[in-house]
Amino acid sequence: MNSIHHSFCSQQRGRRLRVKPDFTIRSSAPSDEDRLKEIIGLSFPRFFRFFASHSLDSEGIVLVCEAERLVGGFAKLTEFSVGSGSFGCVLWLAVHPDFRRQNAATSLVKAGTNYLFGRHADAVFASTQRGNLGSLATFKKSGYAHIGFLGLWRRFGWRVFSLYRKIWYAPGEIVLIHDKANKIKRILE
Repeated sequence: MNSIHHSFCSQQRGRRLRVKPDFTIRSSAPSDEDRLKEIIGLSFPRFFRFFASHSLDSEGIVLVCEAERLVGGFAKLTEFSVGSGSFGCVLWLAVHPDFRRQNAATSLVKAGTNYLFGRHADAVFASTQRGNLGSLATFKKSGYAHIGFLGLWRRFGWRVFSLYRKIWYAPGEIVLIHDKANKIKRILE
């Protein structure tokens, strides 16, 4: 995958110009592993750290966000089929505390979503804890919408449980969807 370059700059009224770093989004390399594990340790509760760490080497792709040759975050992407549909998932998203609130997560989500749509996904899913307001805001800003169980049931029927397994759904999480046509604004239960 070619590097995707994002440049961000903002000015706050009455304050100094604050320049946000230039981010390059690229596929991870073996040399990134220690930094990714550090980011996982700083970003996830203990229970999820094990799964996030072990997923780095599993099927799928890991995109990293880099500024000045320092990895600031990552997104783990997976592709899967349910029935005759082809789908993608932003399985894990984490940003080092020093890179938060600088659009690193949004850059990763948008690049990952575009990558998965480019690989012919009909829709891209993500899930996050209900209380993770930063993650929810990032996904919503990137075009994702909440989809409840009934919305998923209408789309997948009994295959909804296969979907839950593919996106590593954990009880208490919110499922988010971004479809190609971006038709889904919000599907209420």
